Amino acid sequence: MSDAAGPRPGRTVVAMPTAIVTGASRGLGLALARELARDGWRLIVDARGAEALERTRAELSLQTDVVALRGDIGDDAHRRELVAAAGDRLDALVNNASVLGPSPQPSLAAYPLAELERVYAVNVLAPLALVQLALPVMPRGGRIVNVTSDAAIEAYEGWGGYGSSKAALEQIGNVLRVEHPELRVYTFDPGDMRTQMHQEAFPGEDISDRAEPEESVPALKALLEGDLRSGRYRASELLPAEVTP
Repeated sequence: MSDAAGPRPGRTVVAMPTAIVTGASRGLGLALARELARDGWRLIVDARGAEALERTRAELSLQTDVVALRGDIGDDAHRRELVAAAGDRLDALVNNASVLGPSPQPSLAAYPLAELERVYAVNVLAPLALVQLALPVMPRGGRIVNVTSDAAIEAYEGWGGYGSSKAALEQIGNVLRVEHPELRVYTFDPGDMRTQMHQEAFPGEDISDRAEPEESVPALKALLEGDLRSGRYRASELLPAEVTP
């Protein structure tokens, strides 16, 4: 019997680990997806923009099995599509997609509450809803990574909306760690990055001194592929000194 016809008796077939990475058409999500594809992960990725997502799918499909689903992570039907695409086993869920809110960032005294509801819907409720759907198909040792910001723990003027949404997401992660000790639940702070969202936060400013998202990926992979206990981690804590952003 040839290899093409099936595995030979006694041969161990190792399934590809499967990960959902939200917001994967640019920035940190795209940089991570590229590295996971090289490592042999099967990927389910999403984004709101059709053209950027199709470029991502085409690139990643050269290296791994990938399912790319266009949609808004705030939409329940889209979240269900993502988890359904994973099948009966999901090894990692990376809640990377988020929204900044108004740009420039308003003070809390002037923050439009309808916009704040949208920020919380995408940055807090959507990740939790995705976790709820994913838990039944996550094996012992599965990884949940919630991408956060130092604005969750520092009081920056103008960052009350985004920062408080990330603070809420962090507390959700804290409680999930207690309620699901069989999983690895991580909160990951990549630090300042040269991304579209960061540029929107500082309109008209030069952010070229910020690190490229790719520089934080080795730290994020240490959470997905290493043996670190559940908790909150900054990229700077996990990267070798010579490559720390």
